[in-house]
Amino acid sequence: MNRSIPLVGWALSTALFLVGTAHGAVAQGHKPVHYTCADGTKLQAMFSPPSTAPGSVKLVYAGSSAETTLPQALSADGGRYMQGEVEFWIKGKGATLTRAGKATTCRASS
Repeated sequence: MNRSIPLVGWALSTALFLVGTAHGAVAQGHKPVHYTCADGTKLQAMFSPPSTAPGSVKLVYAGSSAETTLPQALSADGGRYMQGEVEFWIKGKGATLTRAGKATTCRASS
């Protein structure tokens, strides 16, 4: 009997649980997280609730009606969301926002 199949299933479900748990911690109870960036950009990030499916983040820029929803992308470290020329990569309270090839560092408000 091959026991590797149940182990693979267990490992995958454990990995998905850990990703969902980390994502939930960042989302701070699913409340918007406010960021201020080095280039003066201020934005609000609303993270989708953790689940087994890839998540998303909705970015709403202060002083503008512009908003962007980015699907979650693979990342070895932190949470990475991207679509087209927009990428939002978070780790802890820090983030990098890249739009049209220009990156700026951002910090979550306490």
